[in-house]
Amino acid sequence: MNFVHKNSIVREIWGNADTILFIFGGAAAEFSLNKAVDWLYFTGKLPADPLGRLFSTVVYAQQIIFSDERTALAAIDKITAIHQSVEQSRGKKIPDWAYCDVLFMLIHYSISAFELLERKLTDAEKEEIFDVFNRVGERMGLKDLPRNHTDWLVIREKHLQENLLKSAFTDDLYKQYRKHLGVLRYLILWEGQKLVVPLRARNLLSMSRFSVLKPFLLFYKFTQKIKFDKFLKQALLPPDYAQQIMALDRMA
Repeated sequence: MNFVHKNSIVREIWGNADTILFIFGGAAAEFSLNKAVDWLYFTGKLPADPLGRLFSTVVYAQQIIFSDERTALAAIDKITAIHQSVEQSRGKKIPDWAYCDVLFMLIHYSISAFELLERKLTDAEKEEIFDVFNRVGERMGLKDLPRNHTDWLVIREKHLQENLLKSAFTDDLYKQYRKHLGVLRYLILWEGQKLVVPLRARNLLSMSRFSVLKPFLLFYKFTQKIKFDKFLKQALLPPDYAQQIMALDRMA
């Protein structure tokens, strides 16, 4: 038995490296604003390698989605154990709302990235996306999780208003993104984030509504048809992560 059934929209979303890149980019923006981002600074891993830290989150999510039930649950338990170890080192507990925020990001960006690149999702498909990540939260022992996608929309907005804040961590993370990506890739990240982040995050980051990247999406879709997109991605992606990101493309 699989944790996510083989014909699930969730597998379609997370089996496409292009969609994952936008999920990755959106999460990078929202992570920088989250009030609990100091937990990621505690270990020193996030500022030292922000791309690697975010990439590992994406990889864990994909492992869960494409695994059988037993393997997926073991992966979730491993994530829980890693965080419990950090809690013991710091002598504090990561608040449930911070764990929920990460799950909420995965739900939000799964939907927004897919709809940007492919098509509008049905209510049933959105419910399916919600259900998958909600089951992850249940396995982690999180309390007071939403009951369905409709409830999630309300709670998600509440969390966005209460748990996002532009801080010194935000500025530092964006400096690290620029340092690790280089100017051109950083600008692509910034313009891509505009297309998927929620309004609250966009306002806090002083992002305009217009993204110069949007017209290029049509061109990119054309490159997919002529099989040129692989070379384009290799040219644009950071060399240290290009092959790893290409390997995420399970639908190819």
